[in-house]
Amino acid sequence: MKYSTERKEAVLNKLRAPHNRSVSEVAAEEGISAATIYLWRKQARQSGQLLPEGGCDPEGWSSRDKFNAVLETASLSEAELAEYCRRRGLYPEQVRRWRLACEQGVNGQIK
Repeated sequence: MKYSTERKEAVLNKLRAPHNRSVSEVAAEEGISAATIYLWRKQARQSGQLLPEGGCDPEGWSSRDKFNAVLETASLSEAELAEYCRRRGLYPEQVRRWRLACEQGVNGQIK
């Protein structure tokens, strides 16, 4: 079955903060196979969209998702960072902590 771009985005939005719903939950609610939603999520992530693996706790995000959040916020002002975090169900402190972890990881690799 062919789904519209709008429908795909609406479904993917349920996976994002602040909803943070699981793929299986959204699939059951929408009547779309979980495999289809996993494929949409994979395609969206490949296009640079931030779509965490799942779960409602951002601290449970994968390293890749945390790194992407750090990259997306690198040039933002404090006010812009606060707005970014509100939209995604994060706290600025979490992003700062993730940025520090990224910096420390890179510093440990450079000799």
